[in-house]
Amino acid sequence: MKHTEILALLVYFLVSCQPKSEVTNTDIKTFCNPLNISYRFCLDEPSRREAADPTVFLFQDKYFLFASKSGGYWYSHDLMEWNFIQTEQIPVEEYAPTVIALGDTLFFLASSNDLSTIYKSANPLSGKWQVAVPELEMPVWDPAFFLDDDNKLYLYWGCSNQNPIYGVEVDYNNNFSFMTKPVELKHQNPEECGWEVPGDYNTLVNQKPWIEGAWMNKQNGKYYLQYAGPGTEFKSYSDGVYVSENPLGPFNIQQHNPFAYKPEGFAAGAGHGSTFKDKNGNWWHIGTITISQKHMFERRLGLYPLFFDAEGNMHAETKFGDYPIIMPQQKINNFKNIFPGWMLLSYQKKIEVSSSIDALPACNITDENIRTYWAAASGDSGEFAILDLEKPVDVYALQVNFAEHNTNLFDRQEELKHRYTVEYSDNKADWKMLVDKSSHNLDNTHDYTQLDEMITCRYLKLTNIEVPDGNFALSGFRVFGNGKGELPGKIKTLEAKRNGEDGRSVQLNWSKSENATGYNICYGTDQDKLYLNYTVYGDTSLTINSLNSGLGYYFTIEAFNENGVTEKEVLVEIK
Repeated sequence: MKHTEILALLVYFLVSCQPKSEVTNTDIKTFCNPLNISYRFCLDEPSRREAADPTVFLFQDKYFLFASKSGGYWYSHDLMEWNFIQTEQIPVEEYAPTVIALGDTLFFLASSNDLSTIYKSANPLSGKWQVAVPELEMPVWDPAFFLDDDNKLYLYWGCSNQNPIYGVEVDYNNNFSFMTKPVELKHQNPEECGWEVPGDYNTLVNQKPWIEGAWMNKQNGKYYLQYAGPGTEFKSYSDGVYVSENPLGPFNIQQHNPFAYKPEGFAAGAGHGSTFKDKNGNWWHIGTITISQKHMFERRLGLYPLFFDAEGNMHAETKFGDYPIIMPQQKINNFKNIFPGWMLLSYQKKIEVSSSIDALPACNITDENIRTYWAAASGDSGEFAILDLEKPVDVYALQVNFAEHNTNLFDRQEELKHRYTVEYSDNKADWKMLVDKSSHNLDNTHDYTQLDEMITCRYLKLTNIEVPDGNFALSGFRVFGNGKGELPGKIKTLEAKRNGEDGRSVQLNWSKSENATGYNICYGTDQDKLYLNYTVYGDTSLTINSLNSGLGYYFTIEAFNENGVTEKEVLVEIK
């Protein structure tokens, strides 16, 4: 057995078998959503950042990431560290780019209302591309390629609140010509599918949803047609899936839907993305996170582990989807294999700041809402935020989420950087350096740091050195670790009542758990397949409007706090 294989088995044993609180920082490598990359400033006003509609493709032993409006694309060896490639040889200003590998060449296609041109490159690391097909038979929006096991190539597309998702077989030996008339594959169906109803909470019943972002995968002989809805600006933005025995259908709706769904938490939204395998055979889904405050298309990217159960149900794991997640170095079986159990220590903790704009208070730093932020009075070096964790706790990782306030930047520019330091203290008087990024040359706006070693402290001080432009502003200073206290109390009761007039909606109420920070409502159409998750902080009631009106559901609930998770016990059913 090779040394690398022995190391992989050792890491798997450490992560899977020891108590989560004993997983050390040297055992594992973690990441935290939103992805820690340099999101580009958009070309138009207002000044804000965007990346969305991502495609990740493994080519020449590297992962390539293409996203809307990014001025180029990224590559990575490990899905952790991403390197940017700037190019003007492909239309990087178009939405929803996709790629496919044919032999030793990568082919690129993006959305267009006028002229859909395919580009190719045998060396995408170089940033050099050339036209492969000047014009498809018709323009396509939100395209996605799929190469079947028999080397037949298919193209899927669609982005409309009127028209369906389409698919067609194409002949890549003949200028990607359509071999048949495009087939209508998936129409909107909000009357049955609550997750297709527009709105943050699927309440805008008089609006038509946008059905878009097609993607196709094949697993165990089945074809999984994925699509996004109801709109990219909503927290409910999710991906549903239909299944068939053939790449052009007919397709039947998967009973578990939407398969990628994250309507709450710090970073909400998991729609319009791509599903892919990593080098170890693990499945992942990368999707779009919504901010949509300065502009509807203010968006970020999130990466979530994905699994197929024994019956072939596709489901992305989004519970704790914006907490640290272990990047596995081997094949994993479930989410427990890659969740280190590092809990959020910063929620609603007291913040002392150097200065503040009245309309953007310091409490926004710890409210677990990416859509709100604090802004200092300036962007000067020395502006700071001091977080009081209330008692000494074990800290394993930090995520500094910067916001853009009063920026006047457009496009991707050289020399932009976020520079800062983080110090820690037990008494708010004597400070020691924890993270020194005073010479940082990156512009990453969701800067995640896994500490080399766990530290115990009560206070953390984040001090600005330099921002790209505007004011020093934070949407979240998030701290992860172990609170060194009791788990939350058990939840004794859970009630679920379906809306008698609208089967897409259910009202949930539960008994308060002592010392709970929040709750995960886990549910699904089978009591053994509770794949859907809805995170709630503080409250003991919730209305979910994203059900399939024609199916029964099972619900359970777990409480969590800074010390861990109290396992779910109560299970209820609605017909």
